[in-house]
Amino acid sequence: MEVGPTTHYAMGGIRVNGETQATNIPGLFAAGECAAGLHGANRLGGNSLSDLIVFGKRAGEYAAKYAKENAAGKINDAQVEAAYKEAIEPFERAAGSGSEGPYQVQYDLQNMMQANVGIVRLQNEMEFALAGIEKLKERAAKVAVQGHLEYNPGWHTAIDLKHLLTVSEAITLCSLDRKESRGGHFREDFPDKDPEAAKYNSVIFKAADGSMKLRREPIPPMPEALKQVIEEMK
Repeated sequence: MEVGPTTHYAMGGIRVNGETQATNIPGLFAAGECAAGLHGANRLGGNSLSDLIVFGKRAGEYAAKYAKENAAGKINDAQVEAAYKEAIEPFERAAGSGSEGPYQVQYDLQNMMQANVGIVRLQNEMEFALAGIEKLKERAAKVAVQGHLEYNPGWHTAIDLKHLLTVSEAITLCSLDRKESRGGHFREDFPDKDPEAAKYNSVIFKAADGSMKLRREPIPPMPEALKQVIEEMK
């Protein structure tokens, strides 16, 4: 029987306010595995419960509060129409036009990330993956699906591709920038921890031209009360 590693948790995620779980998009709140902030370089067993129960409660409370205070907000019909059009585009690509299905693109992305941005990482392999992601974006933009809107996993995969590529690119960019090994991130070409790298978080954002960019944001000093707890646990 073949035994191999698998990805089972994302330690990064959507950047949120620690108290309210609000994102930088008005009205959007995030909690659980998709949100960032609870974990450091590694995930401790049981932290998933904190993700769900503690921060899920906060997200729910503040989302409800936001909804009550902004009940008069108007839905942007143009944005809704644009999102709908983007979602059904795979159906509009005529069968036999040379467009491939979404599963092959997903399969190729999985294989490339596993081979080049897996547990053991190297500069040249991640650079290869970054270039490969750009090619897969072009393929993903042309995939076609058939059938109906109801219960169509091929259509769901076609929609997912954009998000899978976004996450893959973010992971690769952050891993390239972090020239050290820490927690779940191991670089064979930089096997040691860099003390300076413990002083910042890597934040991915969308630039004005639509491209993905990275910035380093300083980590605030640890509160004295928390330092004391950690010292007592040693």
